[in-house]
Formats: sequence, structure tokens, C-alpha cells
Amino acid sequence: MAMSGGKDDGSPMMEMNTTPLIDVMLVLLIMFIITIPVATHSIDIDLPVATPPSSPPPPVDPIKNKLVITPDDKLLWNGTQIDGPTLANNLKESLTYANEPELQFQPDGAASYDLSAKVLQIIKASQVTKFGFVGNEQYSEFSK
Repeated sequence: MAMSGGKDDGSPMMEMNTTPLIDVMLVLLIMFIITIPVATHSIDIDLPVATPPSSPPPPVDPIKNKLVITPDDKLLWNGTQIDGPTLANNLKESLTYANEPELQFQPDGAASYDLSAKVLQIIKASQVTKFGFVGNEQYSEFSK
């Protein structure tokens, strides 16, 4: 670090030494970065692992149930409005079929995150294995 005491003619130096200010700003920036809380909120979903079939499966047309969350936070089960307990009962009933129906989940982009998280918890608790998100292609224009 170079230091100067002024000019040779004895006049005082008129420029401000900004090196200490930059050092303090860097230390404050590092402290700010360290103290930022880590995003720990997540929803864990156990998805089934795909295994190659030993023989081709017979052609089966499975029943598909579509669960939609509307922008005004309504749950629609195949177009019919339901509530949380009815959803849990429908999922429990769908597990009793010989061929488990596929559950297609389509939350709207303007729907409540809290409601979406609660619905995902209900789906996880029901132990549905045929589950998928649909309708994500409508948001592909935003990722460009």
C-alpha cells in the first residue's frame, strides 16, 4: 500500500485515500453474504423409481384423474369442486382399483403456494404412486 504525505513543495495532499473505505465495504459485503439465511423450506416427494419391464405390458387404458388448483384457490377433481378431506377420500378410493389411476396435478401459476403445498402433502400421505405434473408447458415462455 503506497502512502504519500503531499507534494514536494510542502502543500497538503488534496485527494482522499479511498483504500480504507473500499476495505471496509468489502468486509461488510462478506459479512452480509455470510448472514443471509439459507432457503430451507422444501417439500419432499418420493417418486417411484422406473424399472424396465421384463415383458411388454398389456395395452391398458388407465383412468386418469386430473386435480387442478384454480387462481381463486379452488380444488377441481375432474372438473368438480372438492375440499381437502374429499381429496383424501378420492385418493384412498383410487388406490383400491386393480389398476391404479394416474393422478395429474395442475396448479395454476396464480394459485396460492400454501394451498399447493398442502395438496402435495395430502397426495404424499395417500401413497399414490402414479403421479405427475401437467400443464407446465404453458410457463415455458417465461423461462426464455
